Amino acid sequence: MQELTADDIRGAFVNATERDLEIMELPLDLPLVDWFHVDFLGWRDPSTRARCYVVTEVDGVPTAIILRAAQQPSRAYNGICNICRTMQPGNQVTMMAARKGGEAGAREETIGTYMCADISCHTNVRLALPLAPGEFRANVDFRIDNTARRMRDFVRRVRDGG
Repeated sequence: MQELTADDIRGAFVNATERDLEIMELPLDLPLVDWFHVDFLGWRDPSTRARCYVVTEVDGVPTAIILRAAQQPSRAYNGICNICRTMQPGNQVTMMAARKGGEAGAREETIGTYMCADISCHTNVRLALPLAPGEFRANVDFRIDNTARRMRDFVRRVRDGG
């Protein structure tokens, strides 16, 4: 990804209101991000854990979305993130919903998918060993490329209201 400033990130949101941007807290480690090795930047708002953010490049343009994490009870079974396709304990995968962009968002329509609860997909796919017993691990470069593609596709669907 190209290097982004705080203003670049705030200007990239496609489904945020002015109020959302006022209360948004950027990640504390933003000055330390190694943009060359980041496929997308994702973080949970430290003041409101249910609010999450993702910034990626869609068609070469920085594009960001606000997500809302579902409130869930702890589960004993495993779950799979639809972005990185990593199997994890069920309480580490949660439904994330985003208000769609454009007219669909004005009608309060949302789109959702299961994601790593801490939005650490870009880190999980770089691990050499599986996170769960019986999990199949493909080539790391293949996993990185497909994780980035799936995140871009999800952000594009939110942006386009589809």
